[in-house]
Amino acid sequence: MRKVRFRDPAGSVRTGEWTDDDELRFGEEKFDPDEVDVLPPTEPSKIVCVGLNYSAHAEETDSEIPERPLLFLKGPNTLAAHGDTISLPEGKERVDHEAEFGVVIGEQCRNVPEDRAEEVIAGYTCVNDLSNRDDQEKEQNWIRGKAFDNAAPIGPVVADPKHVPDDAEIKLTVNGEVKQHSSIDDLIFSVPELISEITKLVTLERGDVIATGTPSGISPLSDGDTVAVTVEGVGTLEHDIVGAGEFSGDVDHRFMPNQ
Repeated sequence: MRKVRFRDPAGSVRTGEWTDDDELRFGEEKFDPDEVDVLPPTEPSKIVCVGLNYSAHAEETDSEIPERPLLFLKGPNTLAAHGDTISLPEGKERVDHEAEFGVVIGEQCRNVPEDRAEEVIAGYTCVNDLSNRDDQEKEQNWIRGKAFDNAAPIGPVVADPKHVPDDAEIKLTVNGEVKQHSSIDDLIFSVPELISEITKLVTLERGDVIATGTPSGISPLSDGDTVAVTVEGVGTLEHDIVGAGEFSGDVDHRFMPNQ
């Protein structure tokens, strides 16, 4: 099953199923995905991101392969959804795409051993870890570089783990051109290793997301670009990009917790 959150034409937020026929179902009702507002499929308290978790990406950035997972956080303010239009941060020369395999946590957990990691996984999703390189290169904590508003498009669904292959393909296109293409089989640190390492110090809550790192092929985004992240067994997360100042920038309360 692929669970989806959306706002129906009456304005009610629903959690339903995205079927193989590209219909959204809630009970006996059916909806066209293009005629509703698709929401982020989870409402995380945090997104735990992993840096340099593909050897080829470490190589393209002239970085050493880490001895342990490199971790940083994105807050709920970074959420964006399938179909959204995202405004680039103002005054920045380079904002890159980063396609990532997202792990959605199903229950509050701490100190999870690797051999029990599957027990705390609700499912998998697509993530685009948008990255403002101008500021990322200037600071250690990466708030400006990684945690600006709408810097984490997620979705369109949370797919049941049994439908996602262990070597699931991950691909990103910009305007139809393939930029990133790899497999989660190429992760340096596996999903069980990441869950075990993260939960040694951090309690993960139900709905939290682990963004497991990006393959090689990162490149800058520009006004007018359409980005699509596809994970085998999950589906495709698509969103548009506009230049700074081209979008209203108004807060969209769909993505705020408890709304």
